[in-house]
Amino acid sequence: MTKFRGRGKERRLVASVVTLASLFLVACGPAKSTTPSSTTHLTLPASTSTSTTTTPASTSTTAMAGIAPYLALWPFNSVGEVESWQQAYGSAGHQPWHLDAGSTALDFTESYLGYNEVNIVVGTTIDATGAHVAVGFHTTNGATSTAAVVHLVRWGTESDAPWEVVGTDDTTFSLTTPPYGAAVSSPLRVGGTITGVDESISVTVHQGISSAAIGSFCCMPAGGAAAPWSATVSFAGKTAPVLTVAAATGGHVQAVERFTITGVHSVTG
Repeated sequence: MTKFRGRGKERRLVASVVTLASLFLVACGPAKSTTPSSTTHLTLPASTSTSTTTTPASTSTTAMAGIAPYLALWPFNSVGEVESWQQAYGSAGHQPWHLDAGSTALDFTESYLGYNEVNIVVGTTIDATGAHVAVGFHTTNGATSTAAVVHLVRWGTESDAPWEVVGTDDTTFSLTTPPYGAAVSSPLRVGGTITGVDESISVTVHQGISSAAIGSFCCMPAGGAAAPWSATVSFAGKTAPVLTVAAATGGHVQAVERFTITGVHSVTG
């Protein structure tokens, strides 16, 4: 089972307000369908597109059926873990943050990936493919900047079905090699495209619910307009069948200013 990671009152308040507002809009708006026109938007930055590194799918699965074709990246790794949490939540209200997409996305960013400076929810979109949570940070002039849009799906259709991170929606920074869902081993060739100036890209490989990376690469300079980037990262000690590969860039305002992730199947290595 996952362990609750503490977070500040301010962050709880921001995530809760965003989530409540999202639920209110969904409840009061027209019934959702699988068509893009039924998407409910809430304060998502205008510069964020809905292109995604994950495979689009309906979220009308059940807990017993898992979340295929998506990969379960965090915080649950199996149906058994989901059911154990649901039982604990039903009996004692255990770890209610699993029902909040914003809190889940932010804890994934801070606690799991270790991007501590990416510490606010900028906006959330709920549509037929799940929740798309823009996470970011406050800039020096009091504005906000989006670091990534985390894609989550509900693991089940019950009222206590928790949110699960399955990927990111990418625009100016992408991780497309290896493809989402590919079978990989170490050393791993990674790459994608980036738009920016004087960027510095680092890569980490994660597994299961452990916050410790099992592989890392730092760093490579990059920049341009949709310019290709690539690197090779080695990893060791893998025990889980699914890995999360994350790439981050920054260095202008803070260490991590943008990031992108993908999910892969691990084989030998």
